[in-house]
Amino acid sequence: MRVIVYGATGMVGQGVLRECLEAPDVEAVLVVGRGPCGVTDPKVTELVRTDLLDYAGVEARLQGCDACFFCLGVSSAGLSEADYQRVTYDFTLAAARALLAQSPDLTFVFVSGEGADSTERGRTMWARVKGKAENAILALGFKRAYVFRPAFIEALHGIKSRTRSYRVLYVVLRPLLPLLRRAMPDRMTTTVNMGRAMLNAARRGAPKAVLRSKDINELAA
Repeated sequence: MRVIVYGATGMVGQGVLRECLEAPDVEAVLVVGRGPCGVTDPKVTELVRTDLLDYAGVEARLQGCDACFFCLGVSSAGLSEADYQRVTYDFTLAAARALLAQSPDLTFVFVSGEGADSTERGRTMWARVKGKAENAILALGFKRAYVFRPAFIEALHGIKSRTRSYRVLYVVLRPLLPLLRRAMPDRMTTTVNMGRAMLNAARRGAPKAVLRSKDINELAA
């Protein structure tokens, strides 16, 4: 498979990229972002774009791809709705439209989050915007498109979030993780399972369009 990964410097993206590099059937990974990902591997090439709304002139690099794992995201804390929507919705749809034009058979996986509001009318800003992005991706026309809505993601293999508040939360919760896994198994997943589930969705599809933590873990198995 030829795979595209967005957001490879974030916690989820790091985990997904690692699983892509570990997978023998993934022959090439194109990492797209606003800066270098810092990973050196024979499978990896990079497409650095300062403007993730514009793909003019690089269309050929998006051709012949089998899957896109869109892990790019940002915390909504301190952001206006317009700024949060620019990253969460505008960047996502610009990438999806460019890819649909160049690789129409590609499987597109969008990382959302538990609590996303598919009605787009709720009071919580981030949930409305995530739901709007989900709806747009699923309606765009890909032969296979999936939304991942994880709740709590356990970072493995030394991977860390770039968001300071999340890093602090993980430190606080780390001693409680065994208890949380037993108490809330359907709300817990890992960076490994996120990556493996995405790859399996590209290989053979998934049973539903919107997958929560339990579904992600089952698909990863």
